[in-house]
Amino acid sequence: MHITVYAASSAGLPEVYHTAAARLGTLLAQRGHTLVNGAGHSGLMGAAIDAAIAAGGRTVGVIPEFMIERGWHHTGMSELVITPDMHSRKATMAARSQACIACPGGVGTLEELLEIITWRQLGLYPHPVVVLNTEEFYAPLLTQFAHCSAEGMLRATDMAQLWHVATTPEEAVRLCELLGGQAE
Repeated sequence: MHITVYAASSAGLPEVYHTAAARLGTLLAQRGHTLVNGAGHSGLMGAAIDAAIAAGGRTVGVIPEFMIERGWHHTGMSELVITPDMHSRKATMAARSQACIACPGGVGTLEELLEIITWRQLGLYPHPVVVLNTEEFYAPLLTQFAHCSAEGMLRATDMAQLWHVATTPEEAVRLCELLGGQAE
């Protein structure tokens, strides 16, 4: 499978998140999956790429041209896809994947996660979306989703079908494989 991984690109993040992102990259490579992400060289994004490469895996980075010009891209990707803008970047990552995993991240990661969940809700992305809830990072967001449901703004059935929550990289990969029809 090609699995898109959304993740923070910020440097200096807590080690627990870095370790989980690196473990995810390693697992994807070991399981024969291609890691697709935003091609950033730092933060959790870079950790996942570095680990996947170290484990002999294939990596596809999708990055807008302006980020290349600023030198923000990882130079070791198996394939680097350059897009004209951020919108094209997100659409390309979705089109190139059969599942998505969201690691902890800031507003960019949150925006990517919410957009892909919306695309699932609209039937535009039929593949699994997994929230990797390392150290309960996403607990406030999951609480907000429950509040949306309680207020009638999100159907309970959507909460059970649009995304799945994993607490470890191993569980995240297993969910992608199981829900994406790739379980061994």
